[in-house]
Amino acid sequence: MMTDPIADMLARLRNASLAHQDRTEIPHSIIKTHLAEILKAEGYITDFQVTSPESGIKSITVFLKYGRARESAFKGLRRTSRPGRRLYVGHESIPVVLNGMGIAILSTSRGVMTDKDARTQRVGGEVLCEVW
Repeated sequence: MMTDPIADMLARLRNASLAHQDRTEIPHSIIKTHLAEILKAEGYITDFQVTSPESGIKSITVFLKYGRARESAFKGLRRTSRPGRRLYVGHESIPVVLNGMGIAILSTSRGVMTDKDARTQRVGGEVLCEVW
């Protein structure tokens, strides 16, 4: 049994990036799909697709993005709110990642969104992770 599936997703992305793999497979869940959508919209991954093989177990195939010298599009991924220590913030205290060069992903009452969107909509929530 996995206790923190979001941390598992971030670890799989980090490990695949360090190994310079083109894609990685992640077990499917709705929140992971929303995280992949945000990572794609912000330019950290090339694409993703939800696949359902013959066994019936869904997975998410994430296609990683690299630069000219084969450096990853993201330098770091950090799980901020963990099962043992949840981190909730109001809209006025949403963290700024690397002076705006990175993003924080929040789970709010209006869905999963980036820190910039949450500040614009003036909504707080749980800080899931930071990407830079």
